[in-house]
Amino acid sequence: MQGRPAAEPAVLVALPGEEQRAARIARALPRASVAALHLRRFPDGETYVRFDSPVAGRPVVLVCSLHQADEKLVPLLLVAATARDLGAASVTLLAPYLGYMRQDARFHAGEGITSLYVGRLLSAAVDRLVTVDPHLHRHERLDDVYSVPCDVLSAAPDLGAWVRANVPGAFLVGPDAESAQWVHAAAGVGAPDPLPHVVFEKTRHGYHDVVIEVPDLAPYAGLVPVLVDDVVSTGRTMIEAARHLADAGFPPPVCAAVHGVFADGAETALAAAGLSTLVTCDTVPHATNRIATSALLARAL
Repeated sequence: MQGRPAAEPAVLVALPGEEQRAARIARALPRASVAALHLRRFPDGETYVRFDSPVAGRPVVLVCSLHQADEKLVPLLLVAATARDLGAASVTLLAPYLGYMRQDARFHAGEGITSLYVGRLLSAAVDRLVTVDPHLHRHERLDDVYSVPCDVLSAAPDLGAWVRANVPGAFLVGPDAESAQWVHAAAGVGAPDPLPHVVFEKTRHGYHDVVIEVPDLAPYAGLVPVLVDDVVSTGRTMIEAARHLADAGFPPPVCAAVHGVFADGAETALAAAGLSTLVTCDTVPHATNRIATSALLARAL
């Protein structure tokens, strides 16, 4: 009896800035390669696309982390359409950071629910989405936004492993209730020896105005606080949590997050707030990247 023919090897396509990530993932996949892609701007600002590697009949993986998504979406859509037009067997979007998840409801009359609109655009362009820790709030699942199969990976256990290896005597602190799922996963809740952890409560009165309620921290006296969250954007929630920890007599906290977006001068503000160390995963390229996600992404592919 003849065996099934071997599947065609994957072709990874690096959008601008993703060349090193694509190369690392390709090395972890059997027979995978990185396509030669030529992107440039026409004089009128429109995007030119050309593949210099064959993709016909092969599964294509577009590698594009969607921070600063506005400048990336049109080239990404055009590259996906070109791959399909050239006969790719399938097109997968590998987006370690998935932008356009913030506006998940109509908060004021006349607003657009842009998370849904971008979800429709990308679902029409690709066959599958692979991402890491999307910021789900009012959308309970990514399937509520995207109509293609979605693989949602979590880097929280990798955050916990980094803490165990680098911060002796740590306890994890979630700055708000939304962070609880990442804190619990990083702490190893359900495992034989979970890290000590606590979660604060947050009330947001505006984009830059947050109030945090702090539970009793006496059980954690003598331990080193590690603030854990999925995304650091403006940093205001982390800064407010760090202030409460300082008021309670704890040493300067470590901050460990999956995605480091650092909008509106957040990195400078966090440094001024007295954090001892700032660590992120490499889903968004930044000087604070200490935790690699290439192996996690390769396993999903």
